[in-house]
Amino acid sequence: MAQHKSAEKRNRQTIRRTIVNRARESQIRTAVKSVEAAVLSGDKAKAEAALRAAQPLLMSGVNKGVLHRSTASRKVSRLSARVKTLQTKTT
Repeated sequence: MAQHKSAEKRNRQTIRRTIVNRARESQIRTAVKSVEAAVLSGDKAKAEAALRAAQPLLMSGVNKGVLHRSTASRKVSRLSARVKTLQTKTT
């Protein structure tokens, strides 16, 4: 248990920051899952739109300290490669 005022403040800050960071992580995971779901459905336009929405969230997570730069870059790279392999539907 914290004994000093500064330590108590640090505990309060950590609790608040943890809540915010968990929300950011969840938002990023949801965006990545939506790209993967669009890829599995085979809809290239939908997958590209989902990727365009997920990319800024991933990079924002890097700036906020939620994700490591390499992790976000790797995820974007792999997702974009999967989207690129989809065929455009001509119906």
